[in-house]
Amino acid sequence: MAMMRALFALAAAAAALVLGGCGTTHATVHTSRGEDLMLLGYDPVGYFREGKPVRGKHTIPATYEGRTYYFASDDDRQAFLASPAKYEPQFGGFCSNGAAYRVKLGSDPTQFEIRDGRLFIFGDILGHEFWLLDERDNIAHADQVWPRMREQGWREATLEGWIFRVPWYKTGRALRDEWRAKHPGQAEIAYDTGGFLDNMVLKYPGWRAREGHDEPALGVPGEPDDPARAKP
Repeated sequence: MAMMRALFALAAAAAALVLGGCGTTHATVHTSRGEDLMLLGYDPVGYFREGKPVRGKHTIPATYEGRTYYFASDDDRQAFLASPAKYEPQFGGFCSNGAAYRVKLGSDPTQFEIRDGRLFIFGDILGHEFWLLDERDNIAHADQVWPRMREQGWREATLEGWIFRVPWYKTGRALRDEWRAKHPGQAEIAYDTGGFLDNMVLKYPGWRAREGHDEPALGVPGEPDDPARAKP
């Protein structure tokens, strides 16, 4: 196993050169203001106060440990600054279903759950639905593996998770079969995840939600790709 880990380290280093780096440790996007923005600009406090995704404003930011958040109000900003750990999303804002399998991929701030005062974000509706199949085990598994992967770049962590699979690993097909068994007669969830090349090489976590791949584009508040800027 030690030899395999050493070989993986070499492979990960080579992959980083090819892929353009190991990726960020948290699901951030870089803005034109030089910020490493979390949640595509959604207000982390809003999930708790409003019970729904609330769009933040780039004019009301706060930065914690190098990560920037936008807030809908200064009250929300002050609440966050008083207790950042209370409001930050779990597992770096990456898909909580992926985190259970030691994978750091995907981040759609409109797909979320709050459990025991903790905010869980998902990569898309598929990851959300699959997580709900066994949320207690998924939380426990992600909590178990997160300390090791927390400071890994998302590409490195994901490659390692795919190669050294956790004992409870389930394929997408297996999860779909479980979902069908639990939801007999319901229509299939059709969602295009974008493929390996975009998700591991060309793009960044959250690109599908930001750019509108197979769903409405969210953009980033105050940026040229913000759909709100196009409104009269």
